[in-house]
Amino acid sequence: MKTDYDIIVAGGGLAGMIAAQSAAFYSNQKLSILVIDRNQEPTVGKKTINGWICGDAVGKNTVDYMTERIKISWGNPEIEHPVKGVMAFSPDRETSIPFDGDGFMLNRQQLPKRQLSDSRKMGINMQFSVALRSLTYENGAVVGVEGTNLISNEPFKKTAKIVIDATGVTSMLRNGLSISSKIEKKIDRDDLESTGRHIMKFEHGVDDKIDFDPDYCIIHLDQDIAPGGYGWVFPKGQNKVNIGLGVQQKELLKRNQRLGKSDDVTKLINDYVKINKAIKNPRLSDDQSDSVNVTGNWQVSVRRQNDCLVANGYMLVGDSAWMPKPLDAGGIGPAIVAATIIGKNAVEAIEAGDVSERGLWQYNIDFINDYGYKTAGLEIFRRLLQTLTNEQINYGMKHFLSKLDVEAISKGEHPDFGTVRKAWNDDKRSFEQKIS
Repeated sequence: MKTDYDIIVAGGGLAGMIAAQSAAFYSNQKLSILVIDRNQEPTVGKKTINGWICGDAVGKNTVDYMTERIKISWGNPEIEHPVKGVMAFSPDRETSIPFDGDGFMLNRQQLPKRQLSDSRKMGINMQFSVALRSLTYENGAVVGVEGTNLISNEPFKKTAKIVIDATGVTSMLRNGLSISSKIEKKIDRDDLESTGRHIMKFEHGVDDKIDFDPDYCIIHLDQDIAPGGYGWVFPKGQNKVNIGLGVQQKELLKRNQRLGKSDDVTKLINDYVKINKAIKNPRLSDDQSDSVNVTGNWQVSVRRQNDCLVANGYMLVGDSAWMPKPLDAGGIGPAIVAATIIGKNAVEAIEAGDVSERGLWQYNIDFINDYGYKTAGLEIFRRLLQTLTNEQINYGMKHFLSKLDVEAISKGEHPDFGTVRKAWNDDKRSFEQKIS
């Protein structure tokens, strides 16, 4: 079958653009590649009307992974601020766990401009303002996409040997996949976190690195502040911050019942900003580089990646594949790794003349080997943390996690945290017996 393109990438966000660049690199720009995005050119890849809602943090190691393999590098202004690692604090703020490792805070409004410029230099075709609604099929395989041009309101339909789905966590393409495959189409509601954030300027208040540190991304674990998730204070400069939180809706309902409140995510975020003593006179950023990206809410998956990432003529990458890390919902790192890999695998399958599930299967293997192996363990750890009270988290971080190899945790080698609840309950009973 003659197709319009060799590869169609559905979605021009971070993962989709890197996937296209990777395919262009590994094919020596010999394959025809089309990226389709629903946004107009100036805001390509925007997640919602409120912008590119994200924590903006990424490890240097994953950016280096991309650069070393497909020779794509980022600099100023898309890299806004360097950091030395992450510092996680217990609910009582008495215990901190450092996760050292150089990283970057990205400017997500500026990054698409760099990605678009790089992609055009690599011969990648772009189609803006098209809302895709479904895949097209032939003989049990995906052979293209169809949707609507949002400018002309005319039908849009294109074919390709491979469609790479980078349309996001609620992908209509994945949800509507109608050929036989091993791909999971729907995500469980409990595997989604409701998140939101503000990008803010401020003056310095109390000098307290528990609340703000220009060198470290700060995480606050607290079931009252961010039930089932965590709050974050990520520096974007000496006087600029990405501040927000993520919650599990089921845990938020429990928290509201327990405290007699009816708070939603936006209220929680605004309250979180108010209690931060290091941030004085906070206001939404007025930087031109944040003009359409200063505040907003979104949903993020917090489970292992989809158990299968390929079907006949079809591949998943980034949020469409539920790739954000289950423990912290960080999606940029795994998206970079997967998108770098997927382009190579897609090119190899086309060159081998086999774009069936079997021909694309190597992508499953390569992603698991380079990144995905850790996510199931992190999902179990996340599920366990969500069941603990603040007192149990305080106890566990003080008596267990502070003595653990945190590098192992980041690899998915989680501790036996079930002993925390038992040990905490034993200590509590002992204390109660002494005072009774």
